[in-house]
Amino acid sequence: MLLSSYTGHALEAGLDEAGRGCLAGPVFAAAVILPPDFNPPFLNDSKQLSAKRREALRPQICAEATAWAVGLASVEEIDRLNIAQASYLAMHRAVAALAITPAHLLVDGNRFQPLVGFEHTCIIGGDGLYRNIAAASILAKTFRDEHMQALTAEFPGYGWEQNAGYPTQSHRTAIRAHGPSPHHRPGFRLL
Repeated sequence: MLLSSYTGHALEAGLDEAGRGCLAGPVFAAAVILPPDFNPPFLNDSKQLSAKRREALRPQICAEATAWAVGLASVEEIDRLNIAQASYLAMHRAVAALAITPAHLLVDGNRFQPLVGFEHTCIIGGDGLYRNIAAASILAKTFRDEHMQALTAEFPGYGWEQNAGYPTQSHRTAIRAHGPSPHHRPGFRLL
């Protein structure tokens, strides 16, 4: 069973990102503040859930969270900054977009670029330990997958509706066949 928070503060925000290892598309991040009693069945790290479960949990998280927001960093920002810095930028944007100022940031992973005015704690594997990070992981993943699905209409040859930009064999085969799109990350090893 996941824990409700790290600090015990009602305004602790969980942060997570999605798309860090992708070959194409932005990196997305979400910040989520949950009520202490929010504990729906199946809430977990987004990587442990089927797409159907993630999609079922997303509207519940959005409807019942005390506050939530999603931020992203573009392919151009990833190329200019590097993927780690772009991930922090996406997280900072998610925190800035929250309707309520969090009292503490609980970040999935082992590193974070401090955000002025906010205390933070990094937790390796936090998306499988804390509800607020798990919820952030689900929102970051589903919003990113939705974005990549929308890009598929413009660039149908890359299979983003299935691979969401991750480095699958079929995605690399499509890059060989069609060349990189404007949404591919130039600094990444595409082939």
